[in-house]
Amino acid sequence: MKWLLIFFFSTAAVAQPYPSKPVRIVVPYTAGGPADLLVRGLGQKLSDAWGQQIVVENKPGANEIIAAQDIAKSPADGYNYLLASDAVFSLNSYLYSKLPYDSVKDLAPVSKLVNANLMLVARQGFPGSSVRDLIDVAKKNPGRLNYGSVGAGGVNHLAMAWFNTENGLDMQHIAYKGLVQGLQDIMTDRLDVMFAVIGGAAPYIKASKMKGLAVSGRSRNALIPDVPTFAEAGLPNFDASFYFGLAAPAGTPREAIAKLAGDASKIVNTAEFREKFLNNLGFEAVGDTPEQFAAFLKGDRESAAKKVKASGAKLD
Repeated sequence: MKWLLIFFFSTAAVAQPYPSKPVRIVVPYTAGGPADLLVRGLGQKLSDAWGQQIVVENKPGANEIIAAQDIAKSPADGYNYLLASDAVFSLNSYLYSKLPYDSVKDLAPVSKLVNANLMLVARQGFPGSSVRDLIDVAKKNPGRLNYGSVGAGGVNHLAMAWFNTENGLDMQHIAYKGLVQGLQDIMTDRLDVMFAVIGGAAPYIKASKMKGLAVSGRSRNALIPDVPTFAEAGLPNFDASFYFGLAAPAGTPREAIAKLAGDASKIVNTAEFREKFLNNLGFEAVGDTPEQFAAFLKGDRESAAKKVKASGAKLD
């Protein structure tokens, strides 16, 4: 009888359609930022399609490590996921000598959702309006200019560290918990420059509350068409692009991962979602398969090792 009861309940559990309860997505950034808006928009669409609540938890700090560790140690049951950038997937492995998670062993790739480029912005009162102006001012005033980032070792911190190394500059780093706080200090002249997500900074540039010096990518961004690319600004080999992707705890059922990846891809590639949640943030839809994301990450980790070595950035 006991064996029959176990068989009955096990069979019933397996037969339940996925998902059969709320799904959690952890975001390593503060609420209201570009990544948070992206995942909340996606979460609402998934909730509508699945008939289950998508719970978004914000766990910022430590260059996305807090959020990554949370998911790495969460049950691999198909109900816990992480939305993160290349800091979690690639960069942190070279920025830190020891991490509380292993991006290869502890996290299962789900999908690279979007690609994005960063824009170098400056306070409105900065004495110059171009990348060359920034380089000239920084060289004449070593150690006197400051720049912000969304946490030490994050994508915008590494971009600026690389920018400084490539141009022989010495600027002071100020770490913030989120993009919004950094941009607020740019607008109040407390911070000189910062690499920011294009969609997050574009409205303030249009309102003349800060200056856009240059954007990464092969072409200008439609949100701020007057801001040149780094190539146009005289730095053709400089790049500050990044991405956001979904991951699950290692061992998560492949069926659950495949379903999330497939449904998320369909959502981010719709015209409605792009118009509402991507274009205005400066993101480009991808939505690849778990296998494609895994293959991409192999090359991305090799690139990350080169970037960190070139920048000289270490966070231990």
